[in-house]
Amino acid sequence: MVVQPEIIQPPRKLKAIYRCQPGRLWVFFSLLILLLFTLQIVEKLQPSKNCQCELEHALRQTMDRGQKQINYTLQTPDPLWEDDFPHWQRKTVPDPTSTESMQDVFQMHLYFSQETPPAEDFYKTDLEKGFFPSWTEVSKVEKVTPGKGQHAGGVSSPQEMCEPKTDIVFLKVHKSASSTVMNILFRFGETHNLTFAFPIGGGNQLFYPHHFLARFVRGFSPRSPHRFNILCHHMRFLQAEVQKVVSSSAVYFSILRNPVQLMESSFVYYKGTLAFSRARSLEEFLSQPYLYYNPADRDSHYARNLMTFDFGFNPNGDVSTKRVQLMLGAIEASFDLVLISEYFDESMVLLKEMLCWDLDSVVSFPLNSRDSSTKSPLPDTIVEKIKNWNRLDWEIYTHFNRTFWERIDRDIGRERMQQEVMALRKRRAELARTCLQGMGSVAPKDIKDSSLRPLQHGSAKILGYNLKQGLDKETEHMCRRLVTPELQYSSALYKKQFAQKHPQTHQLAPPQQGNALQHRLEGTQN
Repeated sequence: MVVQPEIIQPPRKLKAIYRCQPGRLWVFFSLLILLLFTLQIVEKLQPSKNCQCELEHALRQTMDRGQKQINYTLQTPDPLWEDDFPHWQRKTVPDPTSTESMQDVFQMHLYFSQETPPAEDFYKTDLEKGFFPSWTEVSKVEKVTPGKGQHAGGVSSPQEMCEPKTDIVFLKVHKSASSTVMNILFRFGETHNLTFAFPIGGGNQLFYPHHFLARFVRGFSPRSPHRFNILCHHMRFLQAEVQKVVSSSAVYFSILRNPVQLMESSFVYYKGTLAFSRARSLEEFLSQPYLYYNPADRDSHYARNLMTFDFGFNPNGDVSTKRVQLMLGAIEASFDLVLISEYFDESMVLLKEMLCWDLDSVVSFPLNSRDSSTKSPLPDTIVEKIKNWNRLDWEIYTHFNRTFWERIDRDIGRERMQQEVMALRKRRAELARTCLQGMGSVAPKDIKDSSLRPLQHGSAKILGYNLKQGLDKETEHMCRRLVTPELQYSSALYKKQFAQKHPQTHQLAPPQQGNALQHRLEGTQN
């Protein structure tokens, strides 16, 4: 019997190694290294998360979804826009010297970060909830008769016919004759059956001092957005959100006032704010402003660079050439016209030209004017302190004061402007003779009709008007509209536009306006 020799089997792990040939291992590791190297290259080629194209893409996607609340902010190392909320992300402003178009840079106005989506019911339209009038009724615009050329109703012009503008955004800057401008918009909108973007719940503030959000407007729904004709109530400007509630063809304009007079008026009217209440006089405040002023106070914006704040920027940023250029470039990119309250009649002529309205549409009586008894002349030393304290406002004002006259020279000419202003003042005097007792404004205690008495606030005395007795119904209605204070007129238009059939329920409230609301009612012209 032949005995076969015993075959010794190698261990199981060793068998596995024998089966895996060294050549295959080398190929496997080479492919792995190549893959990792490729991924690194692809990652480096990806655009930065901060690049504008990605932000615009994200903004477009978010707007299309319409489901999430958006807050925006734009930051520089020296913030141009400050944070309204602590979780906002800081982004870098593009270099103003780059070849990128300033219009494109500021189209978004502020960069954004997303928050938790609000309650689902908020995005139901008022029509779905049963208390909003039919949009076919409220948005039906009465045909506006075109005027003669760009100069309808004023001095004749050989230019071609133009169509009056009915889609308008007016940034109502505090203390800058903005109540008078608002009366003009109210009258035109009422006459032509236009729709206004009213704050939820009425009132005259679009949840100021928060940056404007479309959800602050009653009737807005991102699911089926409706466009309003006129947006003119107090807001802190944020163009990306404004564009959601008005037509893409809307005309944007605002009005400015000399920061020296604005500061003096603010101190009197907003005396109840924390900063001003601690100082016995404006001179005392300006002698040591940081003794009284705290940027963290909720109502601090009334005490420094108020116009800068209303345009949406940080009022406490350092003044630098680059920062000022960015701010002015953003305003110019957003607004078609910036008016100057010190040249109110010239401003109304420019506005008439741009909107293609007739003369009676822009004629007005000064509203919310302050009685001269509360005014006092300012010494030169105080004037310079005001300019330095409100340096950003001063930069805005001086720039647009210059472009204001450049526009007059380019588009109208000084001679025809003088003729237009004379025609406007003549018509105002005619209306005063027709409508008013005594041809002018009176102290609040002398206003006989309580419905025409303006809001009295702070230590200022706000003037009003008395209408003549015995006017026929049509004339009385026309005259009353000219002298109705802003709050009363806004309330009447709100009730007309929103004739509620059912109580308003399940409305998600925007941010609280707080106790400082009493200081945020309409400012004065003077």
